[in-house]
Amino acid sequence: MKSRRERERQARYDAILDAAEQVFSEKGYDRTSMDDIARTASLSRALLYVYFKDKAAIQRGIMLRAGQSLVARFEQARGTEQDGLAQIRAMGEAYYRFYLEQPDYFSALTKASTAMAEADERQAKDMLCSKAALMDLMVGAIRQGLEDGTLSRERIRDPFQTALYLRGALHGVILLCQAEMAEGAHDFPADTLIRHTMDMLTSSIRA
Repeated sequence: MKSRRERERQARYDAILDAAEQVFSEKGYDRTSMDDIARTASLSRALLYVYFKDKAAIQRGIMLRAGQSLVARFEQARGTEQDGLAQIRAMGEAYYRFYLEQPDYFSALTKASTAMAEADERQAKDMLCSKAALMDLMVGAIRQGLEDGTLSRERIRDPFQTALYLRGALHGVILLCQAEMAEGAHDFPADTLIRHTMDMLTSSIRA
């Protein structure tokens, strides 16, 4: 059980990230200052620097939140299905809903790999653990599918590589849809393309 001081410290940490998410969403990352975040969090600038050395460190904290949110979605998705193939499909659906429902978190995770290089030891470790948890859930579903016969042993030689392929392919198509929508293609069939992509991906590994 956490001490009162630890609970207070966690509450301030969370308040800073809440404030940063709000200001980043309203003003954009580049136009946001540490003063903006401190003011929104109702903290002094000096206290803000006790928790985060700079704005980039705060952004990495948000990236970690995003990763934890996605892990929770994958865990829930996997828990709703029995066989491996259905679990993989459910996690693909969860990833797409994550993009639709938490676009700021989706964008944060897209930049997480490059941000890792500047992270301190604790942040880097937490971010790696979050990434590993996502892959473990996918690999676990693939291995289950190989055992229950819903996934092809001939097509899947390496569950980890297959998980990377599935996530990378779906992520790439989501980014394509995002780019098309940003360019004003409001009639772009994003939902249909995503469903088609998931159909193609699952059919490529189905037994």
